[in-house]
Amino acid sequence: MLHDTSSIMLDFDALSSNIDFIKSRLKSGVKLSSVVKGNAYGHGIKELIPLLERCDVHHFSVFSAQEAAEAYAAATQSCTIMIMGFLADADLLWAIENEIEFFVFDIERVEQALTVAKEIGKKAIIHVELETGFNRTGFNKKDLLELIDLIKENDQYLKVRGVCTHYAGAESVANYVRVKKQISNFNKLYKLIEKAGIEVEMRHTACSAAAMAYPKTQMDMVRIGILQYGFWPSKEVFIDYLNNSKNEDKRDPLRRIITWSSSIMTIKEVKTGDFIGYGTSYLAQQDIKVGIVPVGYAYGYSRILSNQGRVLVNGKRVGVVGMVNMNMMMVDITEVPDVKRGTTVILIGEQDNVDISVASFGELSNQLNYELLTRLPHDIPRIIKE
Repeated sequence: MLHDTSSIMLDFDALSSNIDFIKSRLKSGVKLSSVVKGNAYGHGIKELIPLLERCDVHHFSVFSAQEAAEAYAAATQSCTIMIMGFLADADLLWAIENEIEFFVFDIERVEQALTVAKEIGKKAIIHVELETGFNRTGFNKKDLLELIDLIKENDQYLKVRGVCTHYAGAESVANYVRVKKQISNFNKLYKLIEKAGIEVEMRHTACSAAAMAYPKTQMDMVRIGILQYGFWPSKEVFIDYLNNSKNEDKRDPLRRIITWSSSIMTIKEVKTGDFIGYGTSYLAQQDIKVGIVPVGYAYGYSRILSNQGRVLVNGKRVGVVGMVNMNMMMVDITEVPDVKRGTTVILIGEQDNVDISVASFGELSNQLNYELLTRLPHDIPRIIKE
């Protein structure tokens, strides 16, 4: 059997604990949709969905038809799959035939869906996305009025399962006024749909951050991504939770489910005054010992972590030195005893009660949490830890 340069372990107990925590924060009757876009935030759609089903989660949100097909193939039980983004006209037939639900945010998509629904004699199940101030996708008031007429004229071919929107940065208090205005705009536009007599099963607007920081946005369903994987959308959301919960010991209730590991490929002695790797970004200030790890930006470890990243070797946190290469990176193991070829390197995870978070390289943008995770290649082996 050939060995990969790294592997990812997924902790089922941690996932189950996170789902229990999320459900404890939801109001009674609020449905949980698990967001598994971006290959389940890098964790793996085909590996995560069966685990989530075991946690009694049966609604999955994806971005595209391709992801919907992966989720559909991975599901072992009856479930609902909802496409929030890209759906080519050519894929509408597959989606409607298989009762895949999807967002609509312009008239053209609805018209195309209507054409296919009429051809096969089956309803398209749609979620009407409203433009509330994010200015990305969604119906404004003028186009919504046109849509309402179209739906009423073709209600035998269009099923409005939900009405939704997305908030522009609910993870930051800096966006408080904007988010509150979006909530108000959503309610105003939703009333137009109500007044038209269109039957809607659910309203859903909340992502992880909004569900936690703005409980009123939970409505009928929430779309939870980053929380279920054991990460907070931002430190602000975590602090807000601590300040408004009965969590007296101030512990983080979330548990990271991912451990990404590799190993030392070889060891190099570097003399004082020598540069390490490409260019001149790192100059050895003393004689140091460097471990070469066979993971680089081609494998999802971003170049932005050059000279900033941290990994664990034998339970000690050590720094990435020099530029992260396409296939390799170098780490300073000078102060770590008993390192040899084959010694385990933890890129994300815990070892001997020492932790490496996704943002372990320092206080850069929180978005790098999402970016690093979703860039993890699909072909890294995912191993389930029960």
